[in-house]
Order: sequence, then structure tokens, then C-alpha cells
Amino acid sequence: MTDMTDMTEQQTAQSVTEANVLVDNWPLLPEVVDLVAEDQEPRLEADGFSPGFALPVLDDRLREYLAPARARWLDLGQYAGRELRLLDLATNPATHTTKTFASLVIVARAIEFSRRTGHGVYIVSPTSANKGTALRDAVLRAYDAGLATPETLRVAVIAPHSCVGKLRASRLTDDPELRRLNPLLVNTGKADEDVKAIAREFAEQHAHDVRDRTGMFPWFSLDLRNYLIADTARAFFENDVSPSHAGRVHAHAVSSAFGLLGYHEGRRLLETTGRADAGDRAASLLVQHLATPDMVLHLLHGSHDRTGLPPYAERDGLWHQDTSPNFPAVADALDEAIEPTFYTHRPTTSPAMDAIIGQHGGSGVVVSRRECLERYDVVSDLVAATGRGLPADPAELREWSLLMALTGTFNALDRGLLPEASEVVVHGSGWYAASEFDAPAPDVLTAVDPADPIGSVLKAVAG
Repeated sequence: MTDMTDMTEQQTAQSVTEANVLVDNWPLLPEVVDLVAEDQEPRLEADGFSPGFALPVLDDRLREYLAPARARWLDLGQYAGRELRLLDLATNPATHTTKTFASLVIVARAIEFSRRTGHGVYIVSPTSANKGTALRDAVLRAYDAGLATPETLRVAVIAPHSCVGKLRASRLTDDPELRRLNPLLVNTGKADEDVKAIAREFAEQHAHDVRDRTGMFPWFSLDLRNYLIADTARAFFENDVSPSHAGRVHAHAVSSAFGLLGYHEGRRLLETTGRADAGDRAASLLVQHLATPDMVLHLLHGSHDRTGLPPYAERDGLWHQDTSPNFPAVADALDEAIEPTFYTHRPTTSPAMDAIIGQHGGSGVVVSRRECLERYDVVSDLVAATGRGLPADPAELREWSLLMALTGTFNALDRGLLPEASEVVVHGSGWYAASEFDAPAPDVLTAVDPADPIGSVLKAVAG
């Protein structure tokens, strides 16, 4: 293993390139839509609504609305003889995660649908916190930019109770009327993933009631295509500032790998239109935790079954294994959740990501909390070079994605999982501390009774 104290080549960021990746690439997004969506027209059935894929014209108001869609490309020195880069996707202070990009595009589609048809859109989404925060921020930005009003656009999100500590206050929580129209719901059930079924059932089975009560179409927005479109901009940005080459690896802490899939869709568009060479496509490193190692398991064994975990032995209160470099050597628990936003079991995206890695190279690695904490000081020094560091006390860290991604990168390099790598681009999909945001007051959250979730949600959203 590389000695983490011998990091003389780790320096402060040597160069930073920054751009608004949505504004700069807005004309390319219709090409992306053609690539990923066969049926682009609005679907007006109340129980299966989609606003279609048309986007607003890029004018001054839309530029104002899209202002937070900025990404940065930073040099972070070297590790184990490989160049390290950071693709910083967490620059929006209202979210500090990459979910900003997709949420801005999702809300922009709703805005354009309302402009064309006169019908309002009520976005309904499950969230583990970050997605919901970004959607709520995008809706509020649409109000402030004069692109929508509460009569044409609203959002209801439902989060697991385990993620309450990551939810954020904003004018949508502080203003009583905006809070009523844009509820922040919390599932009190035990299974975090239940929020997906609750939101989908609400949007599909009670859509007509919502339509009658509000005059708006409810939209269940958790669809892979809705996220791919915006995430293709990662590839466009890379192609502008530092074109990909053989030996580059993109590392990402993932739940379902929407972000990496979006990146590869962007690469596919660049390659099929002659803007990039397929031979220069980067490899991919999936980083997960033991609570949901499903994508790594599927990559290695073709199945999400946890019987694919290496044999661990309990010793001195810890779990140990030395047979697989893809999994933690030591962990406190075999189902530990380092980051509650990564809660998806058996993601349907696994076969697509397996195929990409099979064609273009890469690997997968699962990290433990103990490993992340062992690397904390090294990662903290690196992240400090971005201008927004990690908290001195790891207990104050509320979003662990970047810490996981860098820890997984170090482990993969140390263990020989990326023999082809001369450079690793780490996707900074999110990091923030408790001190960087205000939590909503408990009384502004609407608890959803797991015994009658739809009735509770319907009452909160359309009452």
C-alpha cells in the first residue's frame, strides 16, 4: 500500500477550469434527447404524465435560472504515480451536489410544457435528500427568475426518515404558503427504499384526484432519461477542457450510477458525431459501500445476490477478509451504511454499466467507513485545494460521496484494480458539512404514515 504520509506530490490545485456546463451546451441537449428518448412528445394521461422533452429557448431569464450549473476541473497532484483530477460538480451552495444539473433540466422541461399548453406541473419525487433538495432549489429558482409561479409549477418530495439530517431549509420551508404548496414529506417506515414505491403509487393511482384538486398534472420524475440528459454535459465539459485519452479512469461513488451513465451517453454522442474518438473513451471505477454493494457485485458476478460477498470472519469485534481486493479488508459491520443517499438495492442500471466497463475498462470497489476515516486526513488535504474543504471533525460531514470516491480510488490503485490507469478523474458528486446549510424546523416536515402512505401524501400535496 502507498504510504499515505508520503504524499509529497500532493499539492494544492495547480489549475482550475470552470464553466456553466448547461448554458454552454444547451444547443447540444436536443441531440442528447434524440439519442435517449424515442417518444419525445408530452404524455397527457394523468396517471402516466410526462411533459415531453422540449426545452425553453436560452434567453436572459433562462440564463439567470441556470446560473448554478457550474462545474470545475481541478488538478490535484499525484497518487501512486497517477495524475489525480477532480471534476467538481458540487459548486451550487444551495445543494452542494451534482443533482443540481439534472434538476434544472427537469424543471426547465416542466416550464416549457406549461408555456406551450397552459397546464401546470406538480413534480412528485422520492429522494434520499440530495435529489429532493436540488428539485426544490430549481423550482424556487424558476419562481425567482419569473419562469413559473406556484400556479404553474410545484414540487412534492418524500425522503426516508434516516435522511432527515440532510434536508435543507429554504424559502419553500420558511414561507407558509410555499411550504403548503411544495411539501417536504418524510417516510416514517423502516425501509428507506419504500419512498420510491410511495411516490410512484401516489403519482399513478391518485393522479386524477390531484388533477381535479389542483388543476395540475402530477409528474413522477424518477426516470433514468431525466437524469441522463443533464449528466451528458460532464462529457462535453471534459471534451472542451481536457479531452479523454487511453489510460484515463473516471471514478464515482454510486447508488445506481446515473451520473456515470450520463457521462457515457455524452461520450457516445461525441463519438457518433465525430467530435471524439471511441478509442479515447475513459474507463470507469464504481465505488460503493457495504449497505448496497449491488453494482459491484453484479459487475463481478453477474448477480446482485449478497452471497457474492467475500467470506468475512469476525475477530475483535470487526469483520476481516483477505480474498478479494474489491471489498474492504476490515469493516465494522457487513451492512454498514456510510452514506444514506446510497440506498438502492438491485439497480436496473447494472447491466448497462457492466457492458460499458466490459467494453471500455474499469472496475468496482466497495469501501468501509473505517477505510474512509483512515484516509480522511489525506482526502481533507486534497479537498482543501478546491477552496471548500471537509470539516475537521468527520462527525460534521453530512455528505460522504467525495470521501468515498477518493478512498475507493486510493484503494483501487493500491490493490492493482486499475492497471491501465495513468490518470484518475474523480467525480465530485457531493460533499458538505452540517455548518454549510440550515436544517428545516421539525414542524415543517410532514410525516407519512407507512400504514396509509398515500392518504397522507395526498392530503399534504393536494388538500
